Amino acid sequence: MSMSAGGGGNSVKAEPNVTPMIDVMLVLLIIFMVVTPALLAGFNAVPPTGQNLKDHPEDAETDQVLGIDHDGNYYLNKKPIAKTAIEAEIKRIYDTRTTDKVMYLKADKDLLYSKVVDATDMAAKNGVRVLGLIGEQRGLSTVAGDSKAPPPKP
Repeated sequence: MSMSAGGGGNSVKAEPNVTPMIDVMLVLLIIFMVVTPALLAGFNAVPPTGQNLKDHPEDAETDQVLGIDHDGNYYLNKKPIAKTAIEAEIKRIYDTRTTDKVMYLKADKDLLYSKVVDATDMAAKNGVRVLGLIGEQRGLSTVAGDSKAPPPKP
């Protein structure tokens, strides 16, 4: 490359202007530095709470409910069961069924989400086709005919 040393007039220089490129790269660097820790933190999944739900008595013959308490203890149809025995029991129940392979999961609201995922995986591997979550009811139902609804005033 050669340089002109004097008043040769208006010559065009073919040098790239790198200042805007450096500005863009610094902005991108700052964005990635801020966004990356937020992505690694994940998100909190909160199960919904139901409102205006009718009572649904659990039928031992058709409805199977897997419960998990705050300490991670398992219950199958309100009876305590060891974690090691859950898979065999679920498989025994659902292998005999030809239809209605539905199970309900009732978990404590403060339970780690990974425990809920483990329970859903155990159910799916052992014959459960549909898994429903049971939520907590927030208050009395306002729907007429619900057993938890206040009696109508005469």
